[in-house]
Amino acid sequence: METFNNILVVSRSTKNCVKVLRTGVALARKFGAQLHVLHIIHDPFNVNGWNLPVPSLDEEYKAMIAKAREKLDRIIRIEKAEGMLINEWVKDGDPVKAISQAVEKEGVDLILMLAHREGRLEHFLFGKTNDAIIRRLPASLMLVR
Repeated sequence: METFNNILVVSRSTKNCVKVLRTGVALARKFGAQLHVLHIIHDPFNVNGWNLPVPSLDEEYKAMIAKAREKLDRIIRIEKAEGMLINEWVKDGDPVKAISQAVEKEGVDLILMLAHREGRLEHFLFGKTNDAIIRRLPASLMLVR
């Protein structure tokens, strides 16, 4: 495996992103790499062409994000307290643009993203943008299940 200097963890603040973050932490330790965590805030129910969501689905999505953010924030806080340098930021809007900008600005050579399986809420919400991101990436990509 090649050496990685800048690792980007893409977080959409879902419970499955916790595993992606833990993988990023482990790889940053292994390679002595700088870890970047990009939290993307993107309302998938406000996308052109969508009808208004079923209210319970919108509520479920917001609750899922709040719970996941607590876990993600706790992991990052612990790692920083133990001395790991983590560059963390939040972007709102188009995920493809946000990830592309982060990769270019930080010189990212490895991107970690959640692999979405059929049937998961995340796949329904993010599958289309993941395909667009994968086609445009100028860095290595690891999909974490």
